Amino acid sequence: MSPKSLGPLAKKLMKVVIVAELLGVFGVYALFHTMNTNQDFRSTMKRRFPSILEVYYKSNELAGVYGVRERDQLDWSTHPTDADDH
Repeated sequence: MSPKSLGPLAKKLMKVVIVAELLGVFGVYALFHTMNTNQDFRSTMKRRFPSILEVYYKSNELAGVYGVRERDQLDWSTHPTDADDH
């Protein structure tokens, strides 16, 4: 491969990396927004991906938003869903 043909390849590779990073950032934001606005979705995350839910709770606590975990635990203990029984 000649040095001249490496330039366009590097530019194309850089564009692919930037697009992949942007998709990742928007995907994480969409996940956070859904978890932040939907307690049922957080319940699903508790069952399927508890470590991701823990990261959500910790990020809120680091941002100074307290009580989400406690409110969820209280609601889930007083109003269990059929899905929580499995």
